[in-house]
Amino acid sequence: MNLARKPNRRTTTAVLALLTAAALGTADGSAGASDTVTAPRQSKLIASSVLGSDYKIKLTALRSSQDEYAASVRLQVYTQTADGAWKESDRVTVGEADGWFWFPLTGKVAVCEFSTASTEPAPLTVSLLVTPSIGCSEPAHYVVKQGRVLAS
Repeated sequence: MNLARKPNRRTTTAVLALLTAAALGTADGSAGASDTVTAPRQSKLIASSVLGSDYKIKLTALRSSQDEYAASVRLQVYTQTADGAWKESDRVTVGEADGWFWFPLTGKVAVCEFSTASTEPAPLTVSLLVTPSIGCSEPAHYVVKQGRVLAS
């Protein structure tokens, strides 16, 4: 009577997984503390504007790495280089870091007001949805002067 068992696919897969984990330095297949890789921070462009060839302005929601429901809003200003490329010249956080809610910021009606003008200095107003029940934030007023964002 032959008691030798022929390996099945599940056994072979499990053995290969253990051998791979051993080769990577972890017997249980999990990453070690020094191997921890953080995922890139989730972001979504929520508004943008180009003011002629002077400035490009972007408003981006950045999901918190600490609280899945919180977010920050980054306002970036770009100026055009001699070769026509856009280069970031300044950035500011609108409101407090992680002071917004991710889901309202990334919804269809996230932007209550985003106004700009092609003047120097360029006025800029931002108002965003806090939550559907609370409504819009108070407008934040800025000016963009020589590529820098200044509170007004």
